[in-house]
Amino acid sequence: MTRLNLLLLVALLASCVFLVRVSYDARRLFGEIDKAQAQERQIESNYERLKTERQSQATPSRVEIVARNQLGMRTATPAVTNYVTYSRSAARAASEGRP
Repeated sequence: MTRLNLLLLVALLASCVFLVRVSYDARRLFGEIDKAQAQERQIESNYERLKTERQSQATPSRVEIVARNQLGMRTATPAVTNYVTYSRSAARAASEGRP
């Protein structure tokens, strides 16, 4: 009977150690899940912010301002438009692929 009690005591202690270990691992994994979810929320927030910034940068007025200031462009008016005219022989040569 003493051997059986001793064997049961060892089995009980082993199962207690195993239970503590599993509980520790579960708490650690839940902590990692919480960190990953917080990181996901941060990334989603950054994505939404960047998407909004992209939309604000692509407005026609913003594009026009950048074109004027940084690229030195200006709107096309009849005063700055050059019209090219072809003679009939030049047009025929261009359609046939000759230079």
